[in-house]
Amino acid sequence: MSSDTFVSAALAPVTGTLSPATGVSRLPAVPWRDPHSVSPEKLAEVIASLKEACALNPTNVDVRVCLGIAYAMNYNAYESMDILEEARTLGPSNFMAQFKFAELQYRLRVLHVAEAETVRALELATTPWELAQARHQLNDIRRMTREGTIKPTWAKSLAIPVVCFALILGVVTILFKALP
Repeated sequence: MSSDTFVSAALAPVTGTLSPATGVSRLPAVPWRDPHSVSPEKLAEVIASLKEACALNPTNVDVRVCLGIAYAMNYNAYESMDILEEARTLGPSNFMAQFKFAELQYRLRVLHVAEAETVRALELATTPWELAQARHQLNDIRRMTREGTIKPTWAKSLAIPVVCFALILGVVTILFKALP
């Protein structure tokens, strides 16, 4: 399927696909690969239809994951994180909810959190594709950590260096005053 066909099929509004009695008949296909290929108006339509789908079936984890991805595409990181956390709470054994939450952390460059969450997703993986995706993301995270993409966290106190600097500064000041 060509990418144009995929995008046009993915952006079709989701109406009448969910009913509380029958559950999900078709999950909306959200184009989460390239945010620049979707107009903001179409993305707003997709988000609105996914919100409606979540309201119709509040226990469906997959629809919430799609909504979280759509929010991320719309550069709403906080909304996306909230929705993906809800999805993880609703489906603690759902690989995609865990993986997409870890991917959001990775994209936001919170690498120490992303690594822990990706390891949890790796434990939830059941298919070879899921294993490959999680391993690839974990490999990227660890490579970026090694290369110093993030600043190291300060685990030590700076009190001792500050006190030593103050003492040295005081000694130098006294020595200069003592000179004739």
